[in-house]
Amino acid sequence: MGLDCQRVQRVHSLKVLILEDNPFQMMALHQMLNANQVFDVLTADCVEVAQRSLELRGPVDIAICDLQMEGQDGLSLIGHLAASGMARTVIILSSAEDTVLDSAAQLARQQGINVLGVMRKPASVAAIGGLLSKWLLGQSGTAQVVTPLTAAASPALSPLDPTQNYAPQWIAHFQPKVSLDGELAGVELLARWEHPEHGLLMPGRFLPLIERAGLMGALTWHMLELALSLSHQRLLSHGHALPVAVNVPPVLLDQPDFIPRLLVLLERFPVRPQMLTLEVVEQSARQLAVVQFENLLRLRMAGCRLSIDDFGTGASNIQRLLELPFSELKIPAEFVRGLADDRRKSAIVGGALFMAQKMALDVVVEGVETADDYDALLMLGHPVIQGYFIARPMPEADFLNWLQVLERTPERVLPFDTVRPGRAPARK
Repeated sequence: MGLDCQRVQRVHSLKVLILEDNPFQMMALHQMLNANQVFDVLTADCVEVAQRSLELRGPVDIAICDLQMEGQDGLSLIGHLAASGMARTVIILSSAEDTVLDSAAQLARQQGINVLGVMRKPASVAAIGGLLSKWLLGQSGTAQVVTPLTAAASPALSPLDPTQNYAPQWIAHFQPKVSLDGELAGVELLARWEHPEHGLLMPGRFLPLIERAGLMGALTWHMLELALSLSHQRLLSHGHALPVAVNVPPVLLDQPDFIPRLLVLLERFPVRPQMLTLEVVEQSARQLAVVQFENLLRLRMAGCRLSIDDFGTGASNIQRLLELPFSELKIPAEFVRGLADDRRKSAIVGGALFMAQKMALDVVVEGVETADDYDALLMLGHPVIQGYFIARPMPEADFLNWLQVLERTPERVLPFDTVRPGRAPARK
């Protein structure tokens, strides 16, 4: 009862904007929100009115955006929300084709907007209620939820001093990777910055500054040290090392001393090199220099694992897979979100899994966020999965607690913050 009351209170506090130019559908949406106990609702029949309402009445928690309308369309409002910070979460509601809806959602995410859901018209009370429940779940999950801010919505960061040591402020958040039967396959370290003035920063805010200051190497070495330290601690405390993964930018592969320095680090934290996966972040399709090619080969010869990150996008393509000694490919979230309802995405992911099997490559599927997409993957193969359905990136203390619960709970694959139909309640 207490939890139900708390949920009702949180729903009551929600502030929602509706952008819809059809009067009947506007009224219907308003009534659906009221039926779900949401009463603080702004309505607008065009983008200009929506912008004025936001200026007068302040930010909203969720914006429900139609796409197709006369004058400025829903994409214009989404761009305004991203730039102004007036809403960080949207629901896209439209009668447009599925491919248009998917692309609109992807565009919103690229601008730092959380897309709570994509719905075809007409909406329903149950569908709106489900998305509101999803929003509440995301706000009260066990891990800290940090929504990336755009530069326009956040105070500007000062240029970095290349001579200063920022490592004490750089921390890692940890996102588990599990097999489809729920066994822990490893963890990826994701960089965060505990800035003394701006608080916890996501990579989108600070990586450009770090690149301009020539500090990408320093950040990566710091992350490698954190990763191997954690893996070694697990070896000492549990008798087996924890597989860890770290992103490696091309700037490090350009350095002739990269391999010797990494080997020294592996001696300092004596775990088998196979416990370390280096996710190669490709920034262009340029031909690899000889030193980069040699470093990648020597990494594999030393026993480290190599992953081609964001396979199928940018320069991370089949040609790279043929040229370089990768042991794993990562399928990005763009191909996974909505997989259950998109035959094209299902075909792409299924084809990548089939190809990987024939090439004796492991596969990690990123961006698994829903039970439906998880179940769709069960039909395609047996990759390792990573995403909010299992766990969000979390600070080290939260991750270690997550591991403890995982180790003592038989039903391992059930994520912390998800209740699946027909299964036991989610762990808290």
